[in-house]
Amino acid sequence: MKLQNGYIQIYTGNGKGKTTAALGQALRAVGRECKVYMVQFLKSFETGELIAAPRLEPYFKIFRFEKKRNFFWLLNDDEKAELKQEVEQAVEFVKGVVRRNECDILILDEILGAMHNRLVQLDELKGILSMKPSSMEIILTGRDAPQELIDMADLVTEMREVKHYFANGVESRTGIEK
Repeated sequence: MKLQNGYIQIYTGNGKGKTTAALGQALRAVGRECKVYMVQFLKSFETGELIAAPRLEPYFKIFRFEKKRNFFWLLNDDEKAELKQEVEQAVEFVKGVVRRNECDILILDEILGAMHNRLVQLDELKGILSMKPSSMEIILTGRDAPQELIDMADLVTEMREVKHYFANGVESRTGIEK
């Protein structure tokens, strides 16, 4: 099903729930037989959505281009260089998806984090958004959305942490954070 009008959405902020909101939008769209692609950046560990996604095919697919590794801030220079190459492959894939109008909804999960860590350039992301087909929805997630992207977006939601159990030493839980 093609959307009549596709918009640009951003889920940003320091609170939990950005990817979860994007996945909720994906689930709703899959229920209406929309084709949804999610390209995940800076996520190489196993998560529940990776396990669930094959159950939603052919309508929902997750793509990752990065090999399993530690968090960005724990990587050495060689690992960061390797990661940058993998992210560049993902960005080229995204450009092709947009150019071919290959899906109804394209989720660029944690693309803002990749941009914040200088793995994706703002101008490159703006270029992708500017070539978006009118019927394609694009959703960006991650902290620290720059004003230029906020200005381009049609919907921006900021998740703000009010209280989080991580502050009490609770680690990521399977089925909740991963």
